Amino acid sequence: MGVAAGVPAGAPSGDSFGRMLEAVASARLVPVVSLASVEQALPLADALIAGGIAAVEITLRTASGVGAIAALAGYSDRLTVGAGTVVSPEQLDEVADAGAEFVISPGIDEAVVRRSLARGILPIPGVATASEVQLAQRLGLGAVKAFPASLLGGPGFVRAMRGPFPEMRFLPSGGVSLANAAEYLATPGVLAVSGSWMVPDDAVASSDWERIAALGAAAMAALGADPLG
Repeated sequence: MGVAAGVPAGAPSGDSFGRMLEAVASARLVPVVSLASVEQALPLADALIAGGIAAVEITLRTASGVGAIAALAGYSDRLTVGAGTVVSPEQLDEVADAGAEFVISPGIDEAVVRRSLARGILPIPGVATASEVQLAQRLGLGAVKAFPASLLGGPGFVRAMRGPFPEMRFLPSGGVSLANAAEYLATPGVLAVSGSWMVPDDAVASSDWERIAALGAAAMAALGADPLG
């Protein structure tokens, strides 16, 4: 069962969701960012792109989240923009209207997943148990967020889940760092990794975009990617 096998009538095709999924996979690293103001969105995007990072998750943990997603949507074809901490269908509609290309949630909520599929946005819900992975598979999803990855057992959790769910792909998040990101990515079944070490809160707060670009480049180099793209 692949991505969007259970897509409602009128929603985009499975091929469309597959392309979104591969955009996240090709990025390899998805920074998780909370912005204090919408004005920070475009300088952040420029810094991430300069560091070779090709995807970003803008969370709804701040009031600026939806506005920042709207500012970034369509800004550059070198950056895939997603929404994070989406926990209700209403929030899903807000980020869909803002132009988010994928949606990440801390847990799995069937109503959020179904709304996301209907709106044509790739959902990557959080899971921590086999039952939740099984639910995601039943909903037609091909990828889930393993959260909190470090507390679940790290790469070992992914390896264990790949036994009963060999087609599922995982986005580890929570405790992922420069020290272990490469190990995660070398684990079969890992889609990409999610973290915030390359976008530290103090650098965002002080608008230190040069530091963020440098941290992004270092992260991509450590993962074996060419930071210049």
